Amino acid sequence: MRKFAGIVTSLLLFFVLAACTDGPCVTIVTPEGKTLASVSVEVADTNDKRELGLMYRTHLDENAGMIFVFPHPDELVFWMKNTKIPLDMIFAESGGHVLGTVANAVPYSQQNVGVRGLSQYVLEVNGGFAAKHAIVPGDRMEFTGFEPHTLR
Repeated sequence: MRKFAGIVTSLLLFFVLAACTDGPCVTIVTPEGKTLASVSVEVADTNDKRELGLMYRTHLDENAGMIFVFPHPDELVFWMKNTKIPLDMIFAESGGHVLGTVANAVPYSQQNVGVRGLSQYVLEVNGGFAAKHAIVPGDRMEFTGFEPHTLR
């Protein structure tokens, strides 16, 4: 039985990580180290990339998103101007620990949304993603395939 559980765990980990085989990836894990989700990401690490974000897109693959990397932790707020698809925003502090989420941000809204605390990273994914994967404050983002720092 133990061997079977190990095989199942290995297969699940393989499928989760398969989403990230072609480049930058953010994996979200619980404080106990359990993998909740892996997302193949575009990295927004310059002012121009962060300003454009996911605006004007009509589709975002299921396990895809954009990671916004800021030079310093700050009270970050986002809006959905010119963004056509509902998004979840997962805010994390400089150590990658999730501070909170904004669920199903409304397309085209110009209302500022964010979470309390000093965030340095914001992961944007399809609306409903955080609930589907049970992502909560205290979980942690792990970065692979890129260095989580800004480019000047």
